[in-house]
Amino acid sequence: MVFAPLLLSLAAAAGQPSAAPAPVQPAAPQYTSRRGGRLFISPMGEPFRPSGRDDDTLADWFRQADRNHDGQLTLEEMQADADRFFALLDINHDGEIDPDEITRYENVVAPEIASGPHFDMTAFGSAGAQEGQGGRGGHHRGGGFFRGGDNDQHQGAGRYGLLDLPEPVVSADADFNRGVSAAEFRAAAGQRFLALDVDHKGYLTLPLLESIRPAPPAAPKAPAKAKEPDDALPDEQGPGV
Repeated sequence: MVFAPLLLSLAAAAGQPSAAPAPVQPAAPQYTSRRGGRLFISPMGEPFRPSGRDDDTLADWFRQADRNHDGQLTLEEMQADADRFFALLDINHDGEIDPDEITRYENVVAPEIASGPHFDMTAFGSAGAQEGQGGRGGHHRGGGFFRGGDNDQHQGAGRYGLLDLPEPVVSADADFNRGVSAAEFRAAAGQRFLALDVDHKGYLTLPLLESIRPAPPAAPKAPAKAKEPDDALPDEQGPGV
């Protein structure tokens, strides 16, 4: 029959499996927060300075540490970022951040942690749930407070970061030998990750970090100056004028 080949071809086509739909690509993560134009010091002590009013420094650090750019910062990624920063601080490459390199960090890399109005580095107590306590060798560990009328009671790097660590590098010195080894720095990164993972999901997100330490509100506008009354009232008209 004339239609037999056509029927056979249609039947063969019907038996072919349909092509699988193309996989949907996940949307790229949005690295934005409400900290535009502010200095940010990472949990391991690395400063991120804004280059403009809208530069989002918290997001800059998160983007850098989130190596696979999936919007989720894992323990491994945070420790890898700590290893990278450790290598920058260990300028003589001996595997330890020694007292001279700590001084360089405090005076050159992140001088903001020891500066600012009403700042007093002489009163330090226990860090509580944070790492380390006490102090030694002119470098500072643990918690502290501001003297004066400052509204922010955090001190040192705690004013600019997510954790109340006035000196994040020295705070990693677990054996108090006045030096920070690569293993100590990596272990501190793990402890700080756990401190930030408040919902115990095993990863950090930018919205989560924003909820831990919200950006300070914008400065209130100055109240409008009250209008001063006129110095003199108009003279009353006299009779017969």
